[in-house]
Amino acid sequence: MATAISANKAELLAIANSVASEKMIDKAIVIEAIEEAIQRAARARYGAENDIRAKLDAQTGDLRLWRVVEVVEQVEDYFKQVDLAAGQKLQKDAKLGDFIVDPLPAVDLGRIDAQSAKQVIFQKVREADRERQYEEFKDRASEIITGVVKSVEFGHIVVNLGRAEGVIRRDQQIPRELMRVGDRVRALILSVRRENRGPQIFLSRAHPDFMKKLFAQEVPEIYDGIIEIKAAARDPGSRAKIGVISYDGSIDPVGACVGMKGSRVQAVVQEMQGEKIDIIPWSEDTATFVVNALQPATVQRVVIDEDDSRIEVVVPDDQLSLAIGRRGQNVRLASQLTGSQIDIMTEADASEKRQREFVERSTMFQEELDVDETLAQLLVAEGFGELEEVAYVGIDELASIEGFDDELAQELQSRATEALERREEASRVERRELGVEDDLADIPHLTEAMLVVLGKAGIKTLDDLADLATDELIAKKRQDNRRGPARSERSERAEDKGGVLGEYGLSEEQGNEIIMAARAHWFDDEPQAAPAAEPQNGEAADADPAQ
Repeated sequence: MATAISANKAELLAIANSVASEKMIDKAIVIEAIEEAIQRAARARYGAENDIRAKLDAQTGDLRLWRVVEVVEQVEDYFKQVDLAAGQKLQKDAKLGDFIVDPLPAVDLGRIDAQSAKQVIFQKVREADRERQYEEFKDRASEIITGVVKSVEFGHIVVNLGRAEGVIRRDQQIPRELMRVGDRVRALILSVRRENRGPQIFLSRAHPDFMKKLFAQEVPEIYDGIIEIKAAARDPGSRAKIGVISYDGSIDPVGACVGMKGSRVQAVVQEMQGEKIDIIPWSEDTATFVVNALQPATVQRVVIDEDDSRIEVVVPDDQLSLAIGRRGQNVRLASQLTGSQIDIMTEADASEKRQREFVERSTMFQEELDVDETLAQLLVAEGFGELEEVAYVGIDELASIEGFDDELAQELQSRATEALERREEASRVERRELGVEDDLADIPHLTEAMLVVLGKAGIKTLDDLADLATDELIAKKRQDNRRGPARSERSERAEDKGGVLGEYGLSEEQGNEIIMAARAHWFDDEPQAAPAAEPQNGEAADADPAQ
């Protein structure tokens, strides 16, 4: 019997050591799993209603099994409670309220019990292994890791990372890159998420950060912080752009990234399957950086609209196709690099646009201010484009225009103010005809013209407005910066996406204020605390309620 027990001890410890070593998890977790498995088997043998505990000594392999019972005056649960007399038989000094241990003989695991115990151990070990994987990789996002392709499933590549597995989803792969089982692959750890089926490690070879990390491996100056990649944009498998800056005046950032005879950049290009990389100097001056970003095209003029985060770039006629690039690639990457929408146009287009705007604004001033064509054109030539600018600019600025005096400036301001009031009244009438409630006119930042736009969009009550998210209200419309045949039907549809009031340039803070003001009435309807009951039947009003 002793030999059998000894063999059993050795077997249990061997299982614990083997599993802990193989899965690289704490041996104590495996011991705990074995104890839980034995507890379940014992409950199946002695009754599931019993509170049965098991303890396996990690050093000797000794296994103890016992039942925990509570000493009570009146027994209600015969499986977990005993009276005082029975408790003192188990433990002489037992008293009411004590929890005492009732030793149980070891159980011989049958086939079914052993199978159940095995499943419990596997489940515990699997959970511990998943937790280990998550803890190991959760802080390694944005690192480059090397693995071996394990399988390709539905276009997604499963990569063996040694002690875990990662996946490169189809949209994070370099297009037309062929991966076979057994190939070694480098990828960026994009994110690590804890999910029900275990930690999911998502990898990427298409993300711009993958290219930045590769340059950091190939260019010591980037690794040391002497050179920094300030911006990066990619069209995976085709072309990429990076903006670099040097914090050491003696080091050329572009030359350092290119390397001797292009050795450094070529190493990155080869890893990215021949993706062409434009390395350009980064500049704090937006216009300069845009000119650099559109290389190899030549730029004549850059006009920046900071309010709309748009940049208008004028290029010579023969540089238009080069600036836009094949299928709009060059200007698209430049837009990503600068973080602004870039519109490309030729000098002829720019001249035509300026002339059209000049005529439109001049005509508007003629009609609204009731002035002749010459005076209207003079206002536009001096940079005035809206009635608000004329109405609210300082008198001195208007009077300083050649041929103007204080009297004319005051008259123009008076007419501009009256024109704005006429517009407001016309919008108010239209807004009411659309059925937009007057309550919406009291909300801050909303003009009558904005309310007309809301009414046309079917937003006519406070609840209609309150149901909107801020983005649905103020998001600016996205516009495609490509021209000509390359412009697709899908890109044209993308122009229609935006907030209802996106054209008015409201800030996110203003949008939030509008939405919260529209929702304020929701909280006015909340029930108030009931007033204290009035004294009844002659009770004194100041009587102590405790009495």
